[in-house]
Amino acid sequence: MSTPPDRTPLLTVRGLSAGYGEMLVLHDVALEIHPTEMVALVGSNGSGKTTLLRALSRVLPCTGSIVMNGHELLGMTPDQAFGLGLVQVPEGRQLFDRMSVQDNLLMGAYRRADKATVARDLDRMYALFPRLSDRRRQLAGSMSGGEQQMCAMARALMAAPVLLMVDEMSLGLAPVVVEQLMEVLAGIRRDGVTILLVEQDVQLALSGADRGYVLETGRIVHGGTARQLIDDPAVKRAYLGL
Repeated sequence: MSTPPDRTPLLTVRGLSAGYGEMLVLHDVALEIHPTEMVALVGSNGSGKTTLLRALSRVLPCTGSIVMNGHELLGMTPDQAFGLGLVQVPEGRQLFDRMSVQDNLLMGAYRRADKATVARDLDRMYALFPRLSDRRRQLAGSMSGGEQQMCAMARALMAAPVLLMVDEMSLGLAPVVVEQLMEVLAGIRRDGVTILLVEQDVQLALSGADRGYVLETGRIVHGGTARQLIDDPAVKRAYLGL
């Protein structure tokens, strides 16, 4: 579905450029994400998707403007941006392998002082991901790839995100696991969490999104509703093999 034009964006990015040293990866990127949307950011490997997430999370220096809920993020630290509810599920999960599943989840809530709500959210994560409930005392690094991805997503949700950025969720996972994770994303989006889904699997990302952007060699080259992008001949040729 399309977003009503009169809604105030949750996140507005304008003129964002970033890179590593003297190598510029992103060039004048602009995008908007509205409250409770699921927006897909798609593109081939090396297009700059993860670099963009690192810039938004304030891990990577950049120029331009990143405004979330009226706050300019450009001068903020990663912890300050995290404190505003900008939370990322990183590519490769990046769990604490030698810690239990439950301790990993509690690490996601390390900034929260509302202990009763944290305990309630922990129970909610185990309801969302029953496999994690069975493995709550197990070392996170000893689980399967799909279970580790569930743990990474649950840890991020324990931070009570306003905007959840999910980087390459489907990488290396069986289709049935990816389908389950997409259902979880749809559910938390219905609960009011806004989602930026970054994916190399264009069909997967657009199938669950409201709108999407296509990133190519560090530039946004297409944008629109998910249906518009799926039906776009250029996107079909370049990314869907149609």
